[in-house]
Amino acid sequence: MKPRLLDDCFLHDKDRLLHEEALSLLEQRISPIVETESVPLEKAGGRILMEDILAPRPVPWHTNAAVDGYAFAHAHYNMDEGTSFEQSARIAAGHTLEGEISETGTARIFTGAAMPDIYDTVVMQEDVTTESRNGTTIINVPAGLKKGANCRLAGEDLQSGDVVLRAGTRLRPQELAGIASTGLNKIPCAKRLRVAVFSTGDELVQPGEKIDHGQVYDSNAPMLRGLIESTGAECIDLGVLRDDADIVRQSLLEASKDYDLLLTSGGASRGEEDHVVETLNELGQLHMWQIAIKPGRPMSFGQIEGCAFAGLPGNPVAVFVCFLLYVRPIILRLSGGRWPEPNRYRIAAGFQIDKKKTGRREFLRGATELDEQGNLRVQKFPRDGSGLISSLQFADGLIELDEGISEVHIGDPVKFIPFSEFGLVG
Repeated sequence: MKPRLLDDCFLHDKDRLLHEEALSLLEQRISPIVETESVPLEKAGGRILMEDILAPRPVPWHTNAAVDGYAFAHAHYNMDEGTSFEQSARIAAGHTLEGEISETGTARIFTGAAMPDIYDTVVMQEDVTTESRNGTTIINVPAGLKKGANCRLAGEDLQSGDVVLRAGTRLRPQELAGIASTGLNKIPCAKRLRVAVFSTGDELVQPGEKIDHGQVYDSNAPMLRGLIESTGAECIDLGVLRDDADIVRQSLLEASKDYDLLLTSGGASRGEEDHVVETLNELGQLHMWQIAIKPGRPMSFGQIEGCAFAGLPGNPVAVFVCFLLYVRPIILRLSGGRWPEPNRYRIAAGFQIDKKKTGRREFLRGATELDEQGNLRVQKFPRDGSGLISSLQFADGLIELDEGISEVHIGDPVKFIPFSEFGLVG
């Protein structure tokens, strides 16, 4: 049976939550709701692993040569003076031995080829000299090679039974390589979370359509699609909800039956034309989070039956920031992943703020640069409006100012979260 979202998942008892309180509550209450499916390795990129993967055999399976050169037994080698060996065999990667090997001789060997049991060291081909004596090839190995040089030992990466990856890991190219090295080609992954998106407002027009006075193009929907798909979830754009309570009610009710998570942008306040909040309160459970942040204070969270809901503000910058801070972790966790915590980096401010309101956390759009001395610093976008999409294009991360900060001077260390911490590569 498919796991269900807890009925009191977002419940809290405060009028307004601080940023850390909101995140802590979400982390405690959100749990995976998706089922597991077997996915071919070549299609598993970006998916979330649902079971631990253990190494069924050592990796590498055999001790092998790390370079093209000559293999020999270190016990028959003089480290101080060097040694001359007779070559009697040839070993290529993936092929059987050509010739016969001698414990006191050497074998021509190529990168990746399995080492014979009697040899334990390889000299690089460019470090030797060769000569012919009575029809036999002699390899002159210089002094100074340590035992085991230029060899990759069996099991040096993974031993049989080692944990390759833990459940909850999002599979990047490097994780796929690790899985492939074990020989597995079917991966137990979470089914893709189905996330439905509604934009709200009579003023919205789809790009490509004719626009009239007082209307605006819907920029939130394509932005949310890109953000959702960056998490590995499936995004379904259900279009624009008009400012009609009956339409909003019917649309949310129908969507809640088919999708795992509903997102709306706009209509998150309690104005006369903002029907989302009241409708959610009627259909399911609304937990209106007045989060003490800027931008994005009027966030709403709730659920309709087993379908989670997040109501984002309408301004594009607030949508972008709130998605990264709150919705992205929800999606990843509902999808079976671990709760993500982005790294913050202390960087010198290249800007000044004379007065900041305390008691709330602010997230400014920031871009890193080098000062005249070549030191890293961060600049904030010169204007603060949450409708300025250009500020998102300017930025390569968020500047985070805690609730207690009231001013910022040039050179002060500030917390900076690169967009790469949210899986967005610039």
